[in-house]
Amino acid sequence: MCMTKPIDRYILLLLLGMLPALLMPAQAGSDAISSTPPAIIVQLTIQDAIGPATGDYIERSMDKAVDSGAKAILIAMDTPGGLDVSMRRIIKKIIASPIPVITYVTPGGARAASAGTYILYASHIAAMTPGTNLGAATPVQLFDPGNLDEKPSQKPDKSEPSDKKSPDSAIKNPMTQKAVNDAVAYIRSLADMRGRNAEWAERAVRDAVSLPAEQALKLNVIDILAADRDDLLKQLDKRKIPILGQDLILETKNITVKPIEPDWRSELLAVITNPNIAYLLMLAGIYGIIFEFSNPGSIVPGTIGGICLLLALFAFQVLPINYAGMALILLGIALMVAEAFVPSIGILGFGGLTAFVIGSIILIDTDAPGFGINIALIGAVALSSAVFLIMALSLVFKSRRKPVVTGQEDLLGKTGVALEDFTGSGLAHIHSEIWQVRTQETLHKNQPIQVIGREGLTLLVKSIPNQENSHV
Repeated sequence: MCMTKPIDRYILLLLLGMLPALLMPAQAGSDAISSTPPAIIVQLTIQDAIGPATGDYIERSMDKAVDSGAKAILIAMDTPGGLDVSMRRIIKKIIASPIPVITYVTPGGARAASAGTYILYASHIAAMTPGTNLGAATPVQLFDPGNLDEKPSQKPDKSEPSDKKSPDSAIKNPMTQKAVNDAVAYIRSLADMRGRNAEWAERAVRDAVSLPAEQALKLNVIDILAADRDDLLKQLDKRKIPILGQDLILETKNITVKPIEPDWRSELLAVITNPNIAYLLMLAGIYGIIFEFSNPGSIVPGTIGGICLLLALFAFQVLPINYAGMALILLGIALMVAEAFVPSIGILGFGGLTAFVIGSIILIDTDAPGFGINIALIGAVALSSAVFLIMALSLVFKSRRKPVVTGQEDLLGKTGVALEDFTGSGLAHIHSEIWQVRTQETLHKNQPIQVIGREGLTLLVKSIPNQENSHV
């Protein structure tokens, strides 16, 4: 009995000592659970026209979302369309995304027109708010090439409204037909990949039809009709979404939505790639460099002009530029500058102004909304150039009527006096200066003389008969 009590006491102490070690795994597990980051959905925004800045913002933000471990990406969209190149960049990123991309046309009154329709079709989940619409996905052109093939004898059918054209008349031109067929094949492939209505997608391209949100849901063009974001997340909960060949169950209960707004780089790119800003940067760059060359050593105009021109060239690299328009602008500026150096009574100047205006109008080779140069801006720049040209011409005409006050022409006929007696060559005081002169006569000191010519730095003179000696 006496031996068992110490043994029991030792066992009890041993168990008490091992208790913290036994509880450590459970504590570590609870710490791991508490340190698990909350599930998030990253929200991006496409608003207004889709351009290079939009593509850059979406691409970089999607990479950030994947790196942060987001469960999905939500794109809130309201766009009239945009550039084909930027749209395809975004679609490629969506298709390659390892997490679901939900595109949501919101708020009420928003639209997913033209390029927005393609992005909606490419998304893993397409959703819309009541009161929104999508469609009108026909590739736009600067003009209607189909009319080029129309024979003069063919007259439009007056029974049809002028703003409605049949699909066949819209694709008579081979280049237009090629563009439309390419767009049809592209959007049909997106529809087949996501299991959506491919027939309506083709009509949206060929006939430029649009569809309200309610009808889009009925026709299997979109997946969800949601009143707001909370309603959308509720409908997405437990939804099976195919991602890169595998089915993923999206759980949105108690999920956090984290918005990513465009950063300074995207904002700067949006400003630079605005066609109106790029146009002004190009003009500022060209005029700055011209001023620097005409006034060497000014430094400031050349520096600012070089920076502006480089920024403009970067913008034009990502914008659809018509190089004929660019050439006409450069030719116009060259002719207007030439007018200042080689006066042609305005022929060069106004010819350059005409080339400049035409080149400005056709510079941006697209009819996509938000990517044209404002006609009012072109008019203002052309008007200011015309005013400058008229002022320059008036100064030229005034200077032609003024007498010459410097140079060789001013010296011819001037009078002076000989400073010494000499025959052949000597010195004379003419026009408040001392000149080396040459004559075929014998001149005396203080004898009046007149300039009749010039050979380098030597003046040819003759005596002035019947005039009293005087100092000029």
